Amino acid sequence: MRNVAILIFPEVEVLDFCGPFEAFSVTSEVSAPGAFNVFTVAEQPGPVHTRNGLSVNPHYRLDDAPQPHVLLIPGGLGTRPLLNNQPLLEWIRTKSKSAELTLSVCTGSLVLAKAGLLDGLGTTTHWGAIDLLRELAPKSTVYTDRRFVDNGHVICSAGIAAGIDMSLHVIERLLGPDATLKTARYMEYPWHAGAYEPAGGRRSC
Repeated sequence: MRNVAILIFPEVEVLDFCGPFEAFSVTSEVSAPGAFNVFTVAEQPGPVHTRNGLSVNPHYRLDDAPQPHVLLIPGGLGTRPLLNNQPLLEWIRTKSKSAELTLSVCTGSLVLAKAGLLDGLGTTTHWGAIDLLRELAPKSTVYTDRRFVDNGHVICSAGIAAGIDMSLHVIERLLGPDATLKTARYMEYPWHAGAYEPAGGRRSC
């Protein structure tokens, strides 16, 4: 069983974290039972008010969360205050070092950039934040035409719904195409095994 830790914070974009939460959870239920332990993590105790007012109760705080095998940083307008939150950035750096995979959705890549985790890598984000990502990640290659970019240990997706594509890709990497196809079928989400394999490199779209 792999721990999938999803950071949440005030003004996080709902689908950024709920889409991946659904994909990994469905896989663990219908495709590969017990494969993932999916949970949310927040900096402070108590409900987190997301974008458009949804209230979410996180499973853990930073200091008591299980060590993640997969660490996911979603996006939203709430990422902007995180860029100057040094204790949180240090937590992300520390957990990323021991995690199998570090993922970002949408403007979550801004946070990874600020944490210094994108140097020398390819990345992407929501189309509306491309210029800011280039500013924060001057040593990275920023793609504007891909749903996600897989660097091996670090995988970044474009905006909002693209996080579902990235999550299905990760599931395929870890568990194989059959598990992903079963998950996508249950979710009624369009997916084709191997559809995002470019010539001579890691998968990206």
